[in-house]
Amino acid sequence: MTTIALVGAGGKMGLRLTRNLEGSPYGVRHVEVSERGQALLRERGVEPVPMEEALTGANVVILAVPDNLIGRISQQIEPHLASGTLLMILDAAAAYAKVLPQRDDLAYFVTHPCHPPVIHTESTPEAALDFFGGIVAKQHIVCGLMQGPEEAYALGEEVARAIYKPVMKAHRCSVNDLAILEPVLSETVGATCMVIIREATDEAVRRGVPREAAIDFILGHLKVEIGIVFEMFEGAKFSDGALKAIENAKRDIFQPDWKKVFEPEALARSIADITTPPA
Repeated sequence: MTTIALVGAGGKMGLRLTRNLEGSPYGVRHVEVSERGQALLRERGVEPVPMEEALTGANVVILAVPDNLIGRISQQIEPHLASGTLLMILDAAAAYAKVLPQRDDLAYFVTHPCHPPVIHTESTPEAALDFFGGIVAKQHIVCGLMQGPEEAYALGEEVARAIYKPVMKAHRCSVNDLAILEPVLSETVGATCMVIIREATDEAVRRGVPREAAIDFILGHLKVEIGIVFEMFEGAKFSDGALKAIENAKRDIFQPDWKKVFEPEALARSIADITTPPA
């Protein structure tokens, strides 16, 4: 049986993984240092295991901890990791920043959920409202093997499908690919644009548009616009008036060189901010 040590099992992400690993074919040892996290685990009927005990003989170690702690924690646990252990992290930042221990005999695997697609085929209200995924809504995931033998990738994807279930496709990417996807594509660009859309909606309300009408209007239009921009249906195209509005607004809202956020220097700065440990 594959043994998993889940570090940070009582945290926000750790509890999601704890739930999804219930009933799995793996032997799971739950590690949680905070009293609150331990209490939350016990509420689920799970007894926390001391760190060293959990790591001893574990085949897979999952670090469900904040990005800015991964470097510190991975260095702390490294002496307890047997040769051949698969160390799994849930975001590319620490791998990209090269803060993991320098051990050629360990395998490093990175995985992250894509989250349920905004254009979906879910048929139940519960699935439609599972925004993060990993409960009832199906989602895709991305995976990357930073170092280690090919069989380590197979094991990593297998575990990733279990912790993020229900999973559709698992996309194999490089660590650099994963860092571009997050933080740059999903947070630097995607989340920022969504914040601007929310601020624009609030501004419409401030100028007199009924709040419910503004929200219903923009959420409906976003679905249409996503379908058009990503060519998801036959005949997907903007009207001439919409194209003119987009052309004019891009000059007013975005800097001409905004794609510089994808450049390696900008990516490195963003990753450094994410992975810097708290004082």
